[in-house]
Amino acid sequence: MKVNDILNVKIEKLVFGGEGISKHGEMVIFVPMSVPGDELSIKIISVKKTYARGLIQNILKPSKDRISTEKITFEDYSGCDFAMINYDSQIKYKSQILKDVMKRIAKLDIDEEIYIEKSSDIFNYRNKVAEPFVKINGEIKTGFFKKKTHEIFTSDKVNLRSKVSTNILEKLLKKLNNYKGTKHEFKVFNDVTNTGFLKTCVIRNNEAGDVMLAIVVNTRSTFKFLKKTLLEFYEENKEIKSIYISVKNKIDNVIFGEDNINIAGKPYLFENIFGINFKIYPNSFFQINKKQTIKLYQEALNFLGDYNNKNVIDAFSGTGTIAMIMAQKAKKVIGLELVPESVKSGITTSKENKINNVEFIVGKVEDTISKVLEKNKIDYIVFDPPRKGIEKIVLDKVNENNIKRVVYISCDPTTLARDIAILKEYNYNLKFIKGFDMFPQTHHIETLVLMEKE
Repeated sequence: MKVNDILNVKIEKLVFGGEGISKHGEMVIFVPMSVPGDELSIKIISVKKTYARGLIQNILKPSKDRISTEKITFEDYSGCDFAMINYDSQIKYKSQILKDVMKRIAKLDIDEEIYIEKSSDIFNYRNKVAEPFVKINGEIKTGFFKKKTHEIFTSDKVNLRSKVSTNILEKLLKKLNNYKGTKHEFKVFNDVTNTGFLKTCVIRNNEAGDVMLAIVVNTRSTFKFLKKTLLEFYEENKEIKSIYISVKNKIDNVIFGEDNINIAGKPYLFENIFGINFKIYPNSFFQINKKQTIKLYQEALNFLGDYNNKNVIDAFSGTGTIAMIMAQKAKKVIGLELVPESVKSGITTSKENKINNVEFIVGKVEDTISKVLEKNKIDYIVFDPPRKGIEKIVLDKVNENNIKRVVYISCDPTTLARDIAILKEYNYNLKFIKGFDMFPQTHHIETLVLMEKE
């Protein structure tokens, strides 16, 4: 087997990461955008010792779970990588993937199907999008990066972007393209030559339909005319409540620059969750799918059980959403968070909402948890870590301090399973596990577990 070979394969199953696999002799072939039962013609794009990757060239016979009417691009990208699967089957496959990961890594034999909470909105649910600008045949468009590259492709149909964001983006692109062929024509950034102006379009919206627009640019070369154009756009579109220009000269994977300038409207949008008002700024963290977030957080509170007058740690607390929700009942909540800006936001929000029994501490969880446990008798702990999961030293401290109840919110089943295996060694038993489909049409799974000390 070599690169550029064309093979006919049948997809056997989906694995974590969302790709289908097919066996070819001793080799396993990974095929993105494939569905179990698909019979496909694929082109091999990479070959390793025991596995290879291929892209779909033609669908010879579609799986019964494939949506044949859905227009699908077979490019290798990580956007709507489950959009070709009917929604009930997406849930079925996510449940099986989660179960497989738990068995393989955590050595958990779960007999019954792991329940996945469906999303009430399966399209147009994202309240934030960040799309790079690209120019095609002289027209400014926005698009998406292909997986593991800086190559941008465009799509006529974007299933996940909110309808209000799509409406604003279409009107914005039309306005920017009005200057095509004039001295004010906007140039698009090229990351190879480090030239050009327009980098990224970021659009956020709240549940009320209010919009924040942020345009990330490379330099200030065309800043004044862009500002003039956006101020006109602000007056033309009443749903826009805030506009920013962000100047970013550094080349890295961070979207925003060091200089975020609020040129129109308020500097934030308001969002309310569990009766708490949050101010959302351009680079604030806030869950993408609010309706599903409410379900997830409510179930996390249910898992905690009776936490009235209990002391609780919210580890990896971000801007403090979960901490402040728990503080409505708990005796005291202590949030541990690495990012100073997130802690500052959490402190501000708690003060504005008159929540006085929450404390935020800046630093790595593994560096701060020991002192917190020395000074406080902690009853329960909630973890909501990044994809890499939790450092073992943190789980050691949980065990040493006999924290009875651990609620773990995970965005990566593999690191969750690894951490569950460690907690099992410390005589913590898995009491509940439940998945939440936060990102329909993608392979991503949010998982909630409750573990209790024997």
